[in-house]
Amino acid sequence: MGDYEHSTTVAADPDELFDYLSDVHNLPDYFAAMREAEPTGKPSHGGEEVHVVADVEGARREGEAWIDTDKDTRTLSWGSEGPNGYGGALEVGGSAGEATVTVKLHTERADGPGIRAGLEQTLAEIKTAVEGSSTS
Repeated sequence: MGDYEHSTTVAADPDELFDYLSDVHNLPDYFAAMREAEPTGKPSHGGEEVHVVADVEGARREGEAWIDTDKDTRTLSWGSEGPNGYGGALEVGGSAGEATVTVKLHTERADGPGIRAGLEQTLAEIKTAVEGSSTS
């Protein structure tokens, strides 16, 4: 079981960045393992259900997850059913011109180094998508 957290800064307006990050269709742009994300139109866990396709440890995984966005706090929360107890949150802070992005993840899986590397890669992908640079 583990809780993980990683942050980076992005040269972007925090509100505009959150709008981009909270659009379900953009998830594959910055979550490295995710190949597809499509809202199903069904409510789930206080948010909306999303059909996702991801490559996990070399295997294609397909299933339903939930995503909840809170524009006022610039927080995107997510999770999925299953034995891994997987869920997390992405928070955007900062002020005009510079945003701070923090990703928090909870999982029952014990692969700490792999999970940390995945969080770092996700944040690097966000920087690349927004700034065109992968430096942190």
